[in-house]
Amino acid sequence: MKIKQMKSKISFIASLVMLMISSFYFVSCEDVLDIEDINNYDPEQIWNDENLANAYMANLYPIFGNWSIGQDSYSQQLTGIRFYPDMITVTNGNFKNWDYDRIRLINQAIVDVQEGTLPQDMKDQILGQAYFMRAYIYFDMIKYHGGIPYIKVPQDRYNDDLHVARNSTKESFQYLVEDLDRAIALLPERIGPNSNEYGKIDGNFALAFKAKVALYKASPQFNPSNPWSNSYWEDAYTINKQAYDQLSYQGYALTDDYSDIFLEERGPEVVFAVINTYPNKTANWDVGARPGSESRGPASVTPTWEFVKEFPMLDGKMYNDPSSSYFKTDEEFLMDYWSDRDPRFDKSIVWNGKLYEVSGKSGKRQYTALGIAHELDDFGVNPQAAVNSTNLDRYSGFFVLKASKLSYTQAEVEQYDVDYVLMRFAEVMINYAETANETGRLNEAMEILKVIRKRAGIEPGVDGNYGISATNQEEMREAILHERNIEFSFEGHRFWDLRRLRMLDRLDNTTKSGVEAIAIKPDGTEMPIGEARNKADNYELVESDFKYSVLQVPFSGVKVNSVPETYYFFPIQQEILDRNNKLEQNIGWGGTFNPTLEN
Repeated sequence: MKIKQMKSKISFIASLVMLMISSFYFVSCEDVLDIEDINNYDPEQIWNDENLANAYMANLYPIFGNWSIGQDSYSQQLTGIRFYPDMITVTNGNFKNWDYDRIRLINQAIVDVQEGTLPQDMKDQILGQAYFMRAYIYFDMIKYHGGIPYIKVPQDRYNDDLHVARNSTKESFQYLVEDLDRAIALLPERIGPNSNEYGKIDGNFALAFKAKVALYKASPQFNPSNPWSNSYWEDAYTINKQAYDQLSYQGYALTDDYSDIFLEERGPEVVFAVINTYPNKTANWDVGARPGSESRGPASVTPTWEFVKEFPMLDGKMYNDPSSSYFKTDEEFLMDYWSDRDPRFDKSIVWNGKLYEVSGKSGKRQYTALGIAHELDDFGVNPQAAVNSTNLDRYSGFFVLKASKLSYTQAEVEQYDVDYVLMRFAEVMINYAETANETGRLNEAMEILKVIRKRAGIEPGVDGNYGISATNQEEMREAILHERNIEFSFEGHRFWDLRRLRMLDRLDNTTKSGVEAIAIKPDGTEMPIGEARNKADNYELVESDFKYSVLQVPFSGVKVNSVPETYYFFPIQQEILDRNNKLEQNIGWGGTFNPTLEN
């Protein structure tokens, strides 16, 4: 037994050294060491050596994730019916979050680093990171399930009672905020973009995250009986304004060009980013976003027609708003949807006939019309094409452009190493705007939205309000929610925003659509496929050389979302309950635990 333990310790230390050599953050998923068997690690080795201590902490940073092209497919932004009937049950693993393995690793670090001989400033940095990480993981668990057992010490499975009851949701939030306050007190306030420490958690990120936690705590998800006037909103406003003011004072600001937020790394808008660098650490964004002909296979997801319609026009108003300078009927809009739009539309989405100079191909236009486009790009049912599309269950006639690195050739697409921005200053701003509105400060909320829309390139209008006509709290609430939908498109926010605001009914019983393009002659009759294909090969066809029709997607299988009320809090998985007889299941899932703050 002693020999086995000694081998485990040697293996553990060796893994740490290899990780250290790979550098602190620039490691691929395969290089991250496995320390699940923490009983066999030697704290005297780790916490008396600066390099090994850093390597231990580096092992925990994957909690922040990386680029994921399909994270908004749970909303109406992307294709795919993700919520079929009974998609979430007590027994399956869907939407379950019970990450006590990493909690234990973090708790072990908090206890053991204080017993080691590292310099005090390094101990403080490690403790600050660890307290933040613990709060970060617990917040995600609370967001899923409500109150959880808030374990603060490393449990020994041989000596400790592992049957721990859930703390109330109120207690869970309290302990979480205490951890964040400890982190803020210990972390350096700001780690600048030119620092060798860039990529580590700093005090600004911790403060901005604390403000986000306060927003969630005040939101209807946790306060269903008093969603908009509970006392938590004022607390949320105070901390969100503090975060906005502090970060603004230190120079955080919106990146001038919306296209550059991600592609020009370490910019003024980045509050926290996960560092990627080829070849050690890459992500799969471009390989999943690009049309198949420019990638390594079909696009993973594509934008929906429903989302295309959500982008405002150039004056900030919707296309069917009679007061818009760019008003169009539904029929007119379908045939000209790309014109006079919010510039973020052009910078986020690829459509049929759009100039799309990917892979260094000057003048290239992207086509999706069946019989004309590449078989990995086409979408439609046009019988004149004399070929069937294989993409009707996954495509929509649109592709994701946002954050795509067009300079990559097709052969290089898997080298995508753009830093993943987990939090940007625009989110700090909109979180502040939302709390301002819910506490009766409409003018403050309006000013924030105007700044964001000005950066987007929307016209200010004669009133200088950039198309925003909200005059009361409810209208401003909708304006803020709409701005979130557009500003953070494909960044994984939409489903969680609707859930936090108890607006999942906007997803329930919904369908999704795409748009088929068919080439036409100037007189409106259909162009022969051979002629159209020849023109397309030379990029001679533009958007107006096509007619358009709406098709439901997917073409087969489940076509309607099913999102019941019970999804405001997800159940704890049955196998977890079976291992701990002190855990209660949530109300609505066969249990008695109230996951809201209304106990």
